[in-house]
Amino acid sequence: MTIHPYGVLAARATGGHPERTGDTPHYQISLVDSTGAHYRAPVNVRSKEPPSEVLYLADDDFRHPVTGLLPAAGSGFKPLDSHAGTGALDYVRANLFDPSHMRPLPPDLPGVDNDLSDFLDHYVQRAVADQTIAVYVFGERFPRPGPAHGLRKLFARRHGAGQGVHDVHMNQGNLAPDFVPDDGVWQDGGLLFHVPAENRWVGVFLAFQSQAWHTDDTTGHALPAPHRVRAREVPLRIVGARFAAAGPGPDGESVTLLNASPQTLDLGGWRLTDGRGHLLPLPVRALAPGGTVAVPAGDGFRLGRDGGAVSLLDPAGLKVHGVAYTGEQARQEGWTTTFA
Repeated sequence: MTIHPYGVLAARATGGHPERTGDTPHYQISLVDSTGAHYRAPVNVRSKEPPSEVLYLADDDFRHPVTGLLPAAGSGFKPLDSHAGTGALDYVRANLFDPSHMRPLPPDLPGVDNDLSDFLDHYVQRAVADQTIAVYVFGERFPRPGPAHGLRKLFARRHGAGQGVHDVHMNQGNLAPDFVPDDGVWQDGGLLFHVPAENRWVGVFLAFQSQAWHTDDTTGHALPAPHRVRAREVPLRIVGARFAAAGPGPDGESVTLLNASPQTLDLGGWRLTDGRGHLLPLPVRALAPGGTVAVPAGDGFRLGRDGGAVSLLDPAGLKVHGVAYTGEQARQEGWTTTFA
């Protein structure tokens, strides 16, 4: 069924507060768009499925080509098509962040700066205090037309009428039967804050520990065991990309890989893929521990001039690492951009 309508709300924050009741509490964000229309964004801070702590990651210097695809600040809700290049989010395919950097947080504890509600409040209250900060909320718009399943009926009863965006979290790889119907690709939720005074973006991303990080490219459903695992350490990683001079071909472009493991690694069967789905087999060779290799672009694989993503697939065809780069980085001709 997927979530529908999926999209992004472009607005400014007017308030925020945590809920402290119920078995699925939220952090409630109040927003208004440039027409004066008011919205709510209830953000899950506790999972209904065990483990209950929600996975959280905040990037205070978020750089990704998706920021160039967003609607104007304050323009209200915009539906997004669920595929690459529309401004839609996908935690698995868009290389928004390294999932291994996410950490589980409790929903609400006594004290300050020690739970998920506190961390969300930090960013929201700054946006409330500085009305130049643009807020983008990704997820499903509500109220949703048509019949709702049990969870959404409960949400409607609890929060009443109004409009806004919820499902502000990863929306694929669900293992619990109640949530599997929401699975889909390029429809993940999240929060982006644009701080124009600093020419900086902040990204906040949320997922449930019960969700899988390897999902079907069409349905978004979790792949069968043994791939129902959270992000794992991998021996081979993308550490750099060199951008060629402007021209019709990929001459001079390359992607640098590092063998981070203590073992010699056979590169046979490993592949790179660009944001357009072109596959590039790695050279068949042994890579020593700590060794690097620059893989030249070719066979349709190339680095986009307006920004893009590169993913690394292991011999089983599973994505094990990925990076993204902006158009500004891609225009640094001849330079190698490094990825932490």
